[in-house]
Amino acid sequence: MSVDRRSLLKKRKKRRRVVSTILFVVLFTVLTAGGYGAFLYSKAQSVIDDSYKPLDRQSDKRDKQVNPDVDNISVLFVGIDDSEARNFESASRTDALMLATLNEKDKSIKLLSIPRDSLVYIPSKGYEDKINHAYGKGGITSTIETVEELLDVPVDYYVQMNFEAFIDVVDALDGIEVEVPFELREKDSTDRNGAVYLKPGLQTLDGEEALALARTRKLDNDIERGKRQQEILKSIMKKAASAKSITKYSDVMEAVGDNMQTDLSFSEMKALIDYATAGSSLDVETMSLLGADATIDGVYYYQLDEEALQQTILDLKTHLMVSGQEDTQKLAENDDEE
Repeated sequence: MSVDRRSLLKKRKKRRRVVSTILFVVLFTVLTAGGYGAFLYSKAQSVIDDSYKPLDRQSDKRDKQVNPDVDNISVLFVGIDDSEARNFESASRTDALMLATLNEKDKSIKLLSIPRDSLVYIPSKGYEDKINHAYGKGGITSTIETVEELLDVPVDYYVQMNFEAFIDVVDALDGIEVEVPFELREKDSTDRNGAVYLKPGLQTLDGEEALALARTRKLDNDIERGKRQQEILKSIMKKAASAKSITKYSDVMEAVGDNMQTDLSFSEMKALIDYATAGSSLDVETMSLLGADATIDGVYYYQLDEEALQQTILDLKTHLMVSGQEDTQKLAENDDEE
């Protein structure tokens, strides 16, 4: 494949439901001593056990299986564009993709949003297409392989959720406070056009309203949409971490568990407690992939900027400290010298 064609195939978008999954890092702060904490611990274990769906794959970008207790890891959060109203069709497409890399020593997280319309190479198809089409061809495994192909880093774990979980999580928290940047009318989760109406300004949104704000693409672009979704994510994490929300964690876990699949076991999930308990010292950096709108053969794509993509790859490899990072660093240094 030529370099020019290679640069044609990248991706940069993000979504909204995926947002609620990072919440699990915060959720495990409730694993404290005391009767209620013990109840939540048991409930969390039940939820994760029911959601546990391991994959029969081993990333060729890892020499051995990682251990979240001691290793830097990556987690791909996948928001699926389905719901009860859409009959949870197996051919559903990804409507949100976020790759989180976690550095165990620094207790830092990089959160990269990937646009749904990014033109990328899809290994299971053998040709370039929108990244959200990877799921329809081979499910979550195809999506993971496509992200690894794009970013040249391992995807160690995945967390997959749908529309219903996002709505239920926000509602279980009694809403989240978000700055709405503009007036909008958007369809709801049952695809009723104009069912959600929001005015601009800081306000508390319920699940349907938060989903509408995260979904809309009519009034700005994918970059701004991604920023909105990251702000919604921060609002969910902030609300979930507040002391007032502890009594709501049981409902949150039920909302997530009913609509989630993951290959993170309960013991592996517990290894992430240290990130949650890092509190204000936890470093979370949100990242985006630069690109531009493109129309190819009459079809809209988001075409990634190759130079910016290579810098993002370097940043992720450095954060994960994966093999090949030193060679990538040398290439970057050589480019600086030229």
